[in-house]
Amino acid sequence: MRTRYSIPLGYFGGVGGAARRGILVKGSTFLDTLNAVNTVVFDKTGTLTKGVFKVVKIVPLNGWNEQESHSNHPIAQSICKAYSGKIDEFEIKDYEEIAGYGIRAKVENRVVIAGSDRLLHKEKIAHDNCQLEGTVIHLAVDEIYAGYIVIADELKEDAREAIPALKRMGVERTVMLTGDNQAIASRIAQQLGIDVYEAELLPEEKVNAIEKLLSTAGKYGKVAFIGDGINDAPVIARADVGIAMGGLGSDAAIETADIVIMTGAPSKVAEAIQIAKKNRKIVWQNIGFALAIKGVFIGLGIFGIATMWEAVFADVGVAMLAILNATRAMK
Repeated sequence: MRTRYSIPLGYFGGVGGAARRGILVKGSTFLDTLNAVNTVVFDKTGTLTKGVFKVVKIVPLNGWNEQESHSNHPIAQSICKAYSGKIDEFEIKDYEEIAGYGIRAKVENRVVIAGSDRLLHKEKIAHDNCQLEGTVIHLAVDEIYAGYIVIADELKEDAREAIPALKRMGVERTVMLTGDNQAIASRIAQQLGIDVYEAELLPEEKVNAIEKLLSTAGKYGKVAFIGDGINDAPVIARADVGIAMGGLGSDAAIETADIVIMTGAPSKVAEAIQIAKKNRKIVWQNIGFALAIKGVFIGLGIFGIATMWEAVFADVGVAMLAILNATRAMK
């Protein structure tokens, strides 16, 4: 039966149509799964925000003045950009990234750490400022608190459109998971209209959070996670549908993801769901049309009414019409 080819062609059309819009789907299975998504979970930095940071405030303490390298984290890069002097990388030794906390290195034979408030608590470094507004990088030298740097990040242009668009697509719950502090997470969630947020999460805690969301999504509900960083790869892999931001996304996140949004626009998540719903509708139209025509001509054949040409139309003609209908998914 040639009609059977119209169904996979419908999915190929959907995958191709998504690719034309900058959404790479790594298989028709994920188009089907998108139809059942009722919970969409976002990472914050680089997903809802641009991930392009700018130093807006430097507060030195304990005798230090305003005058980091190696780290590829966008926050670290913004600090390097704000530093007007020359960085002698040969003076930086024993560099170590502490995932979810910050970095440690030896500079001019002095141990320097830079990272979140959690890092100070982890290293048992005394400090007075725990809850500060904004993205804050705390610094310590030889276990003495040296001050903090306030970093600013901006929302992506279409981030405010993303959440209402998802609601229109039938998504019941939107969630944000972030390693930033409660104040930033609350402000971003309020600005975008996100239903639930969890802040100050380590990478492994994001996996635990997605596990809880999976358990509460319902029997037929699915959970999609959207992230961009190397720390997001385990969460992307665990979600029912893992989506990576291709514009600024890490190789690990892109490789792990089921779907890659090449433009990095969060509003494309709703567009991907819309394409999946339209694709399923076209596939079911083809199935229903093919079965109906086959059923009619089988009935005519039983009573000896169907002619050879009618039988040819029931096979080849229906297949051609189904294929033509499947091409609508490309548009």
